[in-house]
Amino acid sequence: MKRAIRMHPHDNVVTALASLSAGEKVQVVSAAQEPLQILEANKEIPFGHKIALTKINPGDHILKYGEIIGIADQMIQPGDHVHIHNVESTRLQIPKEVKEREG
Repeated sequence: MKRAIRMHPHDNVVTALASLSAGEKVQVVSAAQEPLQILEANKEIPFGHKIALTKINPGDHILKYGEIIGIADQMIQPGDHVHIHNVESTRLQIPKEVKEREG
């Protein structure tokens, strides 16, 4: 089974350690490689991209490495691809055209 890693216990996203197909199950592991849970990808998710671990409401913080890396701009369900199409970065302004192309 492919894996995804949660870098910090407070994170609400994990990073795919391989590209995933829609419906594919992934083993979530901790940074210490301990198995945590099984998660199903709702859509295709490229290697290195984020997957929602929990339900994330619009306006909620996206947490990775225990740090706020963005704010959800729409409802995100567990297993959803988390990327610029559904997250507003707290670090840089991403042009609307790029967000639309990536969505």
